[in-house]
Amino acid sequence: MGQALAIGSFSVEDMALEIAENRFKVEPCCVLLTPSRKKGESLVLPDLRLKVLIEALRMVLEVVYDERLMTFCYGGRVGMGRHTAVRYLKNSVENATWWFAAKFERQSFEVPHMERLCRVLEEKIDDCVFVELIRKLFDSNVVRIELGRFSLGQGFPQESGLCGILINVYFSGLDREIQEFRLRVNRESQNVDAAKIPTSSNVSYRPAKVYAVRYLDEILIATSGSKVLMMDLRKKILDRIESDLGLKVDGMRSTIRSAVSDKLEFLGMELQAVPPSVLNPPMTEKEVRARKKYLRQKEVQAQERRNARERNRRKLGMKILSHLFRKLKRNDGFRLNLPIEDEVRAIFSRWANETVQEFFHSLEERYNWHRMLTAGNFMSLRHIRDQLPAALVDAYDEFQAQIDKHLSPFAMMAALEEEEREKEEETERKYADQTANDLTRTLIKVDAPIQLVRKAVKLAGFTNNMGRPRPIKLLLALEDADIIKWYAGVGRRWLEYFCCCHNFRTVKIVVSYHLRFSCILTLQAKHESTKQEAIKHYTKDLIVTGEGENEVAYFPTEKEVKMMGDRNLSNPMPIDGALTLALVRLASDVEPPYPCAAHFCSERDTRCYRIRLLQNRLNVNPANDEKWVPGMGAIHESFNRKLLALCPRHRDDLFLGGITLQDIDITTCWKLDAD
Repeated sequence: MGQALAIGSFSVEDMALEIAENRFKVEPCCVLLTPSRKKGESLVLPDLRLKVLIEALRMVLEVVYDERLMTFCYGGRVGMGRHTAVRYLKNSVENATWWFAAKFERQSFEVPHMERLCRVLEEKIDDCVFVELIRKLFDSNVVRIELGRFSLGQGFPQESGLCGILINVYFSGLDREIQEFRLRVNRESQNVDAAKIPTSSNVSYRPAKVYAVRYLDEILIATSGSKVLMMDLRKKILDRIESDLGLKVDGMRSTIRSAVSDKLEFLGMELQAVPPSVLNPPMTEKEVRARKKYLRQKEVQAQERRNARERNRRKLGMKILSHLFRKLKRNDGFRLNLPIEDEVRAIFSRWANETVQEFFHSLEERYNWHRMLTAGNFMSLRHIRDQLPAALVDAYDEFQAQIDKHLSPFAMMAALEEEEREKEEETERKYADQTANDLTRTLIKVDAPIQLVRKAVKLAGFTNNMGRPRPIKLLLALEDADIIKWYAGVGRRWLEYFCCCHNFRTVKIVVSYHLRFSCILTLQAKHESTKQEAIKHYTKDLIVTGEGENEVAYFPTEKEVKMMGDRNLSNPMPIDGALTLALVRLASDVEPPYPCAAHFCSERDTRCYRIRLLQNRLNVNPANDEKWVPGMGAIHESFNRKLLALCPRHRDDLFLGGITLQDIDITTCWKLDAD
């Protein structure tokens, strides 16, 4: 094939030959990172060569298993992320009465789990070398699966990209059993004899349905049936997990709850079944008054535009007539075959049609003209009519009939009253339908855990004990643009993650107020100025000067924040611990020309940064839910105080969320730290 394809400092063809001949060694491609403090645990990570192999294995598994996975299986699949699962919950789950979430205890994949996973892989993949490679990855701890932890599926560097598809493969048997149970319940509920339901009763029968959503190791089961049905399903699922899968379930957190009265935590969000009016509430009296006022203002503005248009038409028409008159006088007589005649005729015809249409749609104009043309006319008197010619009287009567036909306001008033009556009936019908839906139907409401978000904001140092913004002194060593980019990366990740929530407006307030003014106060503290001076220099949109002396706004502007919502859901970038990560540039004027640590980047115009983690600055264990924020992930502490050499482009991408620490070559980080 000619020259071998090379990536970085190795050849892909040579590596493929080693794999085919079963000569590839995993251990030499692993890097051991030791934590900066003794009580932490070490972390084994792959180098670039092994990362290429892991990504190739993931792509193979995706091709083999993606079409075989159940439709309610999310995570670790292309286009099947968190927002897709939330969209299914909001649009498809109706009338949920009972539900539960299977919560796993914190546990790692051991040898029995790995052996069962290999047996499942061998059912579809007849390649012992392929399965043996996955076994070696687990044996070397470069690929680890830890269930019941908050770092799974969030893109942290301690998590491999292969973990998601392997979890889906491991749970595929359980997914098939859940799907069979769902189909059986749906068939049994639809085959209920409708004759058993009294026709005279006002009770409507709705068949029981079972809904299921699994995002990696988080499993949600909901039903619109009875609690007995849910208890039976829960027992079967938990027994299957503990007996066949060999996993431990936290029974206290996996209890059955009422979907209407209790909130359920799932995917880092709060779920609850609510009536449709809660998700789409009717307008209050204040909103109705504001709406009417707005419509009146629009009507006044439209009338002003019509008056201005008529005035301009009158002026333009007089100018056209005077111009034509002067032209005709200079031509020694009136000629009707001028080239401009057709254009002028078309213009005046269009204006006349528009004026007539506006006149006929105006009840006041029609009433005034009808009153002037019909009231007080002497030809309506009998002794006058007897003395006039019959042709004149008939013409007058025909004229009055045409006036009544086209200008009578009573017919138009009747039509308007009929239109208003139809609007009132439509409003009453909508109110009746909404009331019936509120009594007989429920939908899923998805909320962001605001208390946890505010706790995370306080823990990271954005706010003080009073809940007011404060500066983060650790970021003072960065340049102004880098400070704004760090805040922008955290804010955009939160906005993209929680944009599917019903209370997204509160999240926008947290980002737009706390993060924005914390950034302003950090810039103020760096330059030892006042807050007003910082706002005047950077504005509230935190605009900085970029390349080419162009002004750039990295932080979401207030207009952008207002436009965000759940109408444009996507699969956002994972929350990779940007809140708990800070990069501090080394105070060195002369730095060695280290290559950029980003994958496949040969740029040597780099700067060295030291990684600082939040849990080490606060001396807090992320596993302690009392001091840490429950559900908020944290980067592994072995990354603390490690060095990174980054070029300006990848530095900005890392700050703004374009790349994560999974896209960084950790071996380069280890070599810099050794130097």
